[in-house]
Amino acid sequence: MPEGRYRLKDIFSGLEEVEALRRCVVNPDLLKRILQETWVALTDEDGYMYVNDTDGSVVVGLDYLKNGDAKHLYLDVIHELVHVKQFLEGKNLFDRTYSYVDRPTEIEAYRCCIEEGRRIGMPEDEIAEYLYVEWVSRKEHARLLKTLGVKGVAAPT
Repeated sequence: MPEGRYRLKDIFSGLEEVEALRRCVVNPDLLKRILQETWVALTDEDGYMYVNDTDGSVVVGLDYLKNGDAKHLYLDVIHELVHVKQFLEGKNLFDRTYSYVDRPTEIEAYRCCIEEGRRIGMPEDEIAEYLYVEWVSRKEHARLLKTLGVKGVAAPT
């Protein structure tokens, strides 16, 4: 798809069937609202996905959408939809009083992804790899794995 703004359901389908997402967004009306009303902005910017904290839309890099690992893309969509829920609840998605790996909003979103990753058969090392992002240190990554109960190996330095 070209760069532009789309409804979530026009880019990603079947999300209403994701049990982990239903457990993370316990209010069925809120989940329905998220799935029906969330916008996705496909952009040429580098990076993965994030929630725009001014309007609650999900921003996705086109290169990541085209070339990213399918499982990681899938888990990232779930992760970002938990952030959309948090945005709608008025939570600060980028609370700088916490480091990234200790931020409550990230922990909640990653817990949901880990549940789904395990359900689809990802081994712990693959989940650990998924949880590594280049803006955290090896020590922070190890702390995130411990917090989330992932038994995989921390990222190399």
